[in-house]
Amino acid sequence: MKDTDAIWKRDEIESPCVKICVIHPESRLCTGCLRNIDEIGSWSRMSASERRVVMEQLTSRKSKLVKRRGGRAARLGG
Repeated sequence: MKDTDAIWKRDEIESPCVKICVIHPESRLCTGCLRNIDEIGSWSRMSASERRVVMEQLTSRKSKLVKRRGGRAARLGG
């Protein structure tokens, strides 16, 4: 194996992005991947251990997303 081949064999944690990029207005988390905006922006610069910590926290964040009621009924409280 050539030295340059090692560049293409990276042992990185993949992004949890599912291409549903909507930031929840109250929790400030992405409704698709559950990361916050800072984590999304710095993901490519994070170390493997930093990414692992974020990945471990994602499942517990699901409960922070509260469904919003939209439309006229929500504005009128009904």
